[in-house]
Amino acid sequence: MTRKFLLVGLTGGIATGKSTVSDIFRRLGCVIIDADVLAREVVEPGQPAYDELVAEFGRGILQPDGTLDRKKVGAIVFAAAAKRERLEAITHPRIRERFATKLDELVARDFAGIVVFDAPVLIESGNYKTMDRLVVVATDEATQARRLTARDALDGVETERRIASQMPVAAKAKLAHYVVDNSGDREATIAEVRRVHAALLADLKARGRAGD
Repeated sequence: MTRKFLLVGLTGGIATGKSTVSDIFRRLGCVIIDADVLAREVVEPGQPAYDELVAEFGRGILQPDGTLDRKKVGAIVFAAAAKRERLEAITHPRIRERFATKLDELVARDFAGIVVFDAPVLIESGNYKTMDRLVVVATDEATQARRLTARDALDGVETERRIASQMPVAAKAKLAHYVVDNSGDREATIAEVRRVHAALLADLKARGRAGD
């Protein structure tokens, strides 16, 4: 069955404000599929990925109630690329399965709007190539560092290390169909998202004409 919706990948860098942009897209009527939500679901107790992560990283990554302590896992994988790759090898296949199921459900509903897949490592994983359009949320480096430091109560060294561990936002922006500049205040960001949303609606309309 051919899907009628426009599948839009939404990504950015750490502390660029991707969640804010995703929420604005949701308010504009887009269906949001959040990779972080899928990631939390696949590591719930009883899921295969949960057992594999405990076997890989030890029971020290668990909270007292037995659920995964995401901050502890984050601290481990941010410190070593090999550990981050192992985490992704365990979780990403399960996330892709859940993502595919959600798309199938939308096709079955005959949904014909915009579906936004909100994912932090969409480009790094190569999954951006399966999107109809790619939107990157970007800020200048100083704003990114300031927001991350404030959000996670980090010192300057740790902030720089976490940013350096990721693909540069400027490099991601070069691959995007559209870039949302989130360096300003909320009103400026809303205007940026509305601009991109209008362009995506035009793309969806053009897609529909092409399919007629």
